[in-house]
Amino acid sequence: MSSCCPDSDNETTKKAGFKFDLIFHGSAAVIVAALLAYALDLPHMAHYGHAVWDFLSKMWWGVALGIIFVGIMAQVPREYFMAVLGRGDSVGGLVRAAAGGVLLDLCSHGILMIGAKLYERGASLAQVMTFLISSPWNSFSLTLILIALIGLKWTLLFILGSLIIALVSGFIFQILIKRGILPDNPNSSDLPEDFDLKASFKKDWKNINFGAALFKQIARDGMRDAKMILKWLLFGVVIAAAIRSFVDPEMFSKWFGPTMIGLVMTMVATTIIEVCSEGSSPIAAELVNRAKAPGNGFAFLMAGVSTDYTEIMIIREFTGKWMMAFALPIVTLPQVLLLGWIMNMAGGG
Repeated sequence: MSSCCPDSDNETTKKAGFKFDLIFHGSAAVIVAALLAYALDLPHMAHYGHAVWDFLSKMWWGVALGIIFVGIMAQVPREYFMAVLGRGDSVGGLVRAAAGGVLLDLCSHGILMIGAKLYERGASLAQVMTFLISSPWNSFSLTLILIALIGLKWTLLFILGSLIIALVSGFIFQILIKRGILPDNPNSSDLPEDFDLKASFKKDWKNINFGAALFKQIARDGMRDAKMILKWLLFGVVIAAAIRSFVDPEMFSKWFGPTMIGLVMTMVATTIIEVCSEGSSPIAAELVNRAKAPGNGFAFLMAGVSTDYTEIMIIREFTGKWMMAFALPIVTLPQVLLLGWIMNMAGGG
């Protein structure tokens, strides 16, 4: 299956050579030093190194799968994405984006790579935002974990709440784009009227050569396109591990009760303390079960896409605009607070 990306991009990448990136290489150096300190059990540094190791051990698989998916997506013609996702300014296009986010079983770190690639492949800004909002913790595996931790009722309500926020946010972004407040994706283009997805897929599938060259190209493209995401993920690990070394996660169950103040404090805390989707589920369960604040648990899960600084920086990276990045928390945060408050009133007392 041929890629719509010009070969000149790959040639440019090959000729570019090494280029020092302060955030990427600086964060990588800190992480390597922390892991060495953990392995050698050095005083004062081992605790921080353990936190770094814990983050990496939980997020590596999502990052690896994200790189693979991005590499595969680089080989798929742009028209395929447009045909599957539908029109970016339609209700159906948003529903498809939300469904894709829920069904794709990846952690919050891996999903960012997919969202960036969808944007590069022509998905509308509204679709990309809907996809990101609906996906990070709504994977099949994490849904099973949540059912075990907080029960079926609250798990289903959490999923429903996230889908509502994702679709409402998608509609808001569509309105902002139509009114010219936000620019739409410059990579989008019209789908040819005579394009037949089924026929094109059958034709391209027969021409695929599943050899070593294809898999090497997928790996190269995946690493190349994921680099801008990886640097912010590594930076997030450095910051989050430092905070985790001094902040006790159990404080959530003691300090953040089912009140508006507790809800706001939960949002502030989870904004500062970056937790991957796997790590957020047990903490959210503690808020539901011990603090008796289901709305806070929901807000803690949703804050991974509403206020997370890594996500904001990555959106700024692939859109090239700060206004696009900050539009995400501006649009979603009021909704998260409202639904969280309703859930606290219904189940927290």
